[in-house]
Amino acid sequence: MYDGNRSILKFSTNDNSGLIKVILLLKSHSMEYLSGQDLSDVLKISRVAVWKHIKKIKELGYDIESKQKLGYRIKSITDSLLPWEVTSNLDTEQIGKSVYFFESTNSTQDQAKKIAAKNAKDGIVITTNMQTAGRGRNGRRWISPKGGIWFSVILRPKFDVSAVTLFPMAASLALSRAIKNTLGIKTELKWPNDITIRGKKVAGMLVDASLESNKIEELILGVGINFDIDVKSVKEQLADMPNFYGVASLAGNKKCRPVILVQAFLKELENVYFQMNHKKTNDIIKEWTELSSTIGRNVKVNTGDMIISGQATQIDHDGALVISYKNEIVRVMAGDVIHV
Repeated sequence: MYDGNRSILKFSTNDNSGLIKVILLLKSHSMEYLSGQDLSDVLKISRVAVWKHIKKIKELGYDIESKQKLGYRIKSITDSLLPWEVTSNLDTEQIGKSVYFFESTNSTQDQAKKIAAKNAKDGIVITTNMQTAGRGRNGRRWISPKGGIWFSVILRPKFDVSAVTLFPMAASLALSRAIKNTLGIKTELKWPNDITIRGKKVAGMLVDASLESNKIEELILGVGINFDIDVKSVKEQLADMPNFYGVASLAGNKKCRPVILVQAFLKELENVYFQMNHKKTNDIIKEWTELSSTIGRNVKVNTGDMIISGQATQIDHDGALVISYKNEIVRVMAGDVIHV
């Protein structure tokens, strides 16, 4: 729907507005022109309504060609992660089948919490073009300009509470696979759940968990991907933050649109989600380790209470980082890693 008071567009897969009907009809006839009268007759709306919808569709990022006496035709698709674009040809059983889109929002995590509070089902995705108050781990600011991919996923897992700390690592593995499969770019995984290119962060994960009676009520996975952003601008805004180690972008690689990467990620996420729900985590840990830039390195880990130094030797069954130093073995569940 369109919120005229705040000039912010909001859509979900449950919407069936005239604007969406016009988009879907144009997409289904992408090789031909549809006149304003055709659209008016088929959709039973006025010619004026058709014209207003076409204007708004262009604002959504669709390239609409207009020709006198012929009508309208879609030349190219928007880069916005609109519900009908995400769900179109999505190869998943559950995750991503229901999508909410906000043109701009404070945080998709916050929107996801509101939706989840209404007993939302497993696998709902919340997307946006831009976050005004995005956040990363430990409440840190996450710069989320246009050109990036910002979304959250509501999950209601069956796995045990003890596996919660492993889940964001599994999700980062899913994204690394998706980037490789769609863009041909090999990324590395930095503990606990950062995705990097040549040592600089290109994407990250955040998980907000709601627990009750030692049971997981819901997990909200937040995903931020620097798909096509101004690296210099983001770097200037983050350079003074503690533990900042650089920023990268997937910019310049035009092999796929953002929605293709997101769809590939949702498919891979569903795969690792299935593995975790069925207690098949050994393969996840093994593959994560193979892609890790942390394992085998000398590191310093800031846990918030202390600095732990040593060699990162492995990932434990619950996602803990195992560090060896002077014949001592230390398990670290959370913290910021510096490679030394």
